[in-house]
Amino acid sequence: MKPALKLAFQAEMAAANRYYQHAQYSDCFYHLERAHILGQSFVIAHTQSHWWMLKLGYKTKNKKEILGQIARIIAAMLFSKIWIPKGNTGGSNVNPFKPMAIPDDLAQHLK
Repeated sequence: MKPALKLAFQAEMAAANRYYQHAQYSDCFYHLERAHILGQSFVIAHTQSHWWMLKLGYKTKNKKEILGQIARIIAAMLFSKIWIPKGNTGGSNVNPFKPMAIPDDLAQHLK
């Protein structure tokens, strides 16, 4: 992972963690989605973003998110280096195979 991309990923994860600690779960999920977009081509970062989404699903008692993230964690470990749907935000609220538009501020780190 290039240094600028790594810093951007870490910033999104840090923001997610801050919101998680303050029980602001919607804001936390937003930053986890952004971290997922940045890290999905890298096994550890990709898996980490899904782990936190699973953790958030457990905290909010969201069964759909919990089950969806378990499957996505396995897929992240197996397929991150083979194929990923660019821009996919990673939550259980979206099709895991659907490519999505990448926000401009994140796209600059993925070039």
